[in-house]
Parts: sequence; C-alpha cells; structure tokens
Amino acid sequence: MLTNWLKTSLLMAAVVALFGVVGSLLGGGTGMVVALILGGAMNLWVYWFSDKIVLRMYHAREVDENSAPRLYDTVRELAQSAHLPMPKVYVIDEAQPNAFATGRNPEHAAVAATTGILQLLTPRELRGVLGHELSHVKHRDILISTISATIAGAISSMAQLGLLFGGSSQNERNVHPLVALLIMIVAPLAAVLIQLAISRSREFDADRSGAEVSGDPQALASALEKIERYARGQPMAAAELHPETAQMMIINPLSGGGVQGLFSTHPSTEERIARLLAMAKA
Repeated sequence: MLTNWLKTSLLMAAVVALFGVVGSLLGGGTGMVVALILGGAMNLWVYWFSDKIVLRMYHAREVDENSAPRLYDTVRELAQSAHLPMPKVYVIDEAQPNAFATGRNPEHAAVAATTGILQLLTPRELRGVLGHELSHVKHRDILISTISATIAGAISSMAQLGLLFGGSSQNERNVHPLVALLIMIVAPLAAVLIQLAISRSREFDADRSGAEVSGDPQALASALEKIERYARGQPMAAAELHPETAQMMIINPLSGGGVQGLFSTHPSTEERIARLLAMAKA
C-alpha cells in the first residue's frame, strides 16, 4: 500500500512538473506559473473525481440487487470474503467482455462490468473475474490506475490546446507552430511514460489474490481465456476513444497497435493463465 501511495505522489509531482515545462514553452515565465497552478488544481480534481470521470467516459450505469441481482450479489459475497466495504456496482452497455475497478480507496470504490462479460461467462467464471477486480481494490491499485488514466487524457488535451493556441501567444514570447507541434507529440508520450508507473506485475498479483478470494483459480483462468478470445473480435468504442483507460481493464480492450499499443500495460494472457493453472494444481 505504501508503494502505491509513493507512486501516486510521484505521479502527481511529475504532472505538475510537466505542466510547468509545457507552460514555459508556450508562454514563458507567466505561462509556467499559470501552468503550475493548473497542474496543482488538476491533481486535487482528479484525486476526488477521477473515478466518476472514468465511469462517465464509459457511460456506466449504477445497478443494485434488483436491477442486476447476479452481478450485485456476487460482488457483495466476494467483498465480504475479502473483508472489504461493499463497492458501488456498475454495468457498461458494451458487447466486448471486460471489467474494471475504480475509486480512490476501498471505502469509495466501484466495480464495473460490461454486458458482454455478463452474457459470456458462467457464474463461476464471473466470480473469478470479480475476485480479481476486488483484489485491485484491496491492494489500492485502483487509486494510481484511475488517476493515471485521467491525467494522461488531460495531458493529451492540454497538448492539443497548445497546438491550437501556441502559435498566436501574446505573452512573453510567441511560440513557433513547430514548437507547438512538438509539444503535441511529446506531451502524450510523457503521459505514456507516466502510465509505465503502473507495473505489469500488478495483474499477476491481482490474479493470485483474486483467485484466493474466490477460491477458484481455474475459473479465473477459464474466464481470461474466453475474454481474450472474444475481446479480439469485438472492439470497445469507449476504450478506443480513451486508450489511456485501457490499463484499468482485466484484459487489454484495444484492437489497434501503433500509438494505442503504447498504452497496453497488460502482461501476456497466456502467462497469466499458466500461472493460475499452476496455482490450481498446487
């Protein structure tokens, strides 16, 4: 938990520094001061509201035991087993089978699942997936993953604004359009580097811990195999629009390579399955 808090603090410090550099390039000393203030304000904003921002990106709707009894009851049972507060439960109307957890701490957590995963998986397999997501909640992975997703999107937007307005700045100095173009390219790459603060090993840890919560490593292995197979042929529109959120999903939801591929923080699904099966045998 201490490591995740340290990573989050370093991530927020990096954001403020990046804002300062970009602000200086676009508007000199004045631009740097304004950007530093904006960077600090954004850190506070994403800490409190990043989970709501991500859920809104995916048009997630909150459900209860009446509107989604199987999903809600399974989350409740697993949360009790993991000694966690009951998180909010959401459904995303997407055909691609996938799921993620978000929130700033276990007391303010949410678990979201697509309609595709609810239709595809058996109750046993779904239980394995939800155990994995609640493991992220228990280990507080959700804070850094949610904040990094929101920050990366904001930095990309800031770079695009820099391209639009950088060449006509009337502050201490004008910015050449080529410099603004460079900022547009470099800032999203910096966002990708920030994403690398999220270790791929966290998925292995969540698989193991989630399998312990559900008591069924084989079910999670079976679920991962199914999700991987179906997700490849079923793009998720919201994830394609916001690739910085891909690292939150249990399986990488992106269909394309190139720049989008840089946002992938998932280890090999085959290796994850192999480890789970070895765990089941043990």
